Amino acid sequence: MDLKKIGRFIAENRKKAGYSQESLAEKLDISSRSISKWERGICLPETAKMPALCELFDITINDLFSGEIVDMKNTDKKLNSNLLAIAKEKEQKDRQLLTLEWVLGFIGLASFFALFLTSIPIVETNFPLATTMFIAGFLIMMIAFFFALKIEQVAGYYQCAKCGHKHVPTFKAVFLAMHMGRTRHLRCPKCGRKTWQKKVL
Repeated sequence: MDLKKIGRFIAENRKKAGYSQESLAEKLDISSRSISKWERGICLPETAKMPALCELFDITINDLFSGEIVDMKNTDKKLNSNLLAIAKEKEQKDRQLLTLEWVLGFIGLASFFALFLTSIPIVETNFPLATTMFIAGFLIMMIAFFFALKIEQVAGYYQCAKCGHKHVPTFKAVFLAMHMGRTRHLRCPKCGRKTWQKKVL
């Protein structure tokens, strides 16, 4: 997916429709900085704003993702190409999120052990400070683990070992499930069986 091309397409259609960045932003109830980012090819419009944007420009979402008006003969081909690009982009972002999960886990553990080990020598001389350091380290670790687990829940999917169904479980289900690394003992919403389900992208 060519973000620069899409950005140019948005800018062209904005000008053709007679909007400034500010007036278009007002119509979409967002900041003009967002419009500027779209047009410079830094990011795509938010999914929730795409239908309204396309309606204002009298284009289809397929046109928007293609960065051009798609000829009716090529609609299916372009649509498939765009869907594949979106799937690849999601997979790449999920990989980055799962890497961030490991980073958060490491930071949480490192912070806890650093504060814990630092507090040991001062337990006898300054017990309140040592206790505060231990609690602070524990809280940092728990917060880091919470966000790491939230990332694991939403990035990618869990795949049922019985029926192969891919799904995103609730945070509660992930939190309570037994696990070995990123493989968790979860109930499949399709077949209803509990199995050890692997994280897949």
